[in-house]
Amino acid sequence: MAEFWLISAPGDKTCQQTWDKMNEATSHNFLSTNSKFTIPDLKVGTLDFLVSLSDKLAELDTFVESVVKKVAQYMADILEDNRDKVQENLLSNGVDLTTYITRFQWDKAKYPIQQSMKNISETITKQVIQIDNELKARASAYNSINSNLQSLERQNVGSLLTRSLADIVKKEDFVIDSEYLITLLVVVPKASYPDWQQTYEMLSEMVVPRSSNLLFEDQDSGLFSVTLFKKAIDDFKLKARETKFIVRDFQYNEEKIKADKDKITRLSTDKKKQFGPLVRWLKVNFSEAFTAWIHTKALRVFTESVLRYGLPVNFQPMLLQPSKRNAKKLREVLHELYQHLDCSHSLPEASIDIPGLNLNQQDYYPYVYYKIDCNFFAFK
Repeated sequence: MAEFWLISAPGDKTCQQTWDKMNEATSHNFLSTNSKFTIPDLKVGTLDFLVSLSDKLAELDTFVESVVKKVAQYMADILEDNRDKVQENLLSNGVDLTTYITRFQWDKAKYPIQQSMKNISETITKQVIQIDNELKARASAYNSINSNLQSLERQNVGSLLTRSLADIVKKEDFVIDSEYLITLLVVVPKASYPDWQQTYEMLSEMVVPRSSNLLFEDQDSGLFSVTLFKKAIDDFKLKARETKFIVRDFQYNEEKIKADKDKITRLSTDKKKQFGPLVRWLKVNFSEAFTAWIHTKALRVFTESVLRYGLPVNFQPMLLQPSKRNAKKLREVLHELYQHLDCSHSLPEASIDIPGLNLNQQDYYPYVYYKIDCNFFAFK
């Protein structure tokens, strides 16, 4: 996913001239792909109001970005083996994210510009808190089903020493409802098959002759049945363990086996029922959260530009998509272009403490600057 630099600089004689200078200085060297970023005339308020709002918008920006990332990451998580389809599901207002950002238009229906910027920011806050809370609830419900299903499915895989045997054995493999006899299941390494056949009848008294059958094999071992008298169970287990034959603790219970299979079927059905609506909810609310995030960026650019450049409002917001190889060069060109805005003429990496401005020290530049990083995923 792409990274963008959202910047603003004061208007020269006109804002168009500001745009033309920046675009000419950066695009002809293929340093960045540029587009205008249109912000409507918002209600300015007092200087004290803007200073206070700047702090709150910084916090809101961080919060909304975190929710955007959580929704995107959860989309990737539930798609599991289909993560290549994540990108096509992460849209904003029905278009891909790059298109939405580069053609940004303020949504006046959601965020009426007749309201104060404080009210707009509070609307965004409430909206995104609701998305965050609902995500937690929906994720908890889906994860619970998925976790229980995976736990049951894991019981049916693995080695014969640990996996469930219910899907391997059949009722006819056992002596059932006998007062004296019982059928045990024994895991025998493949290399020890001959030893088992020669010795199992002698491991203990009261073993039924020729009662052992091979029921199942995996890569390393085989599962054998053997029938003996119940009173000999403990002695047989001890002698078997001494010869590296492992008796599994298993009793055939048809009702329990059926109940476990029914539970897997029910959980699998519940997961499928929830999956579609959950994906649709994530798509809709990713779009909502992402839209709110870019509007928050617009509010920050407007607020910081007025604080930085003063009134009347006269600045040009611009969106740059840096060329990956030329980010450092782009920063140098922008510094050369706008260093006159900084009375200290500091280097691009330098920091200045401007009272009232909510600026990360290492991110201070002579021009207003915010990064929009659309790389949302923890996986590569």
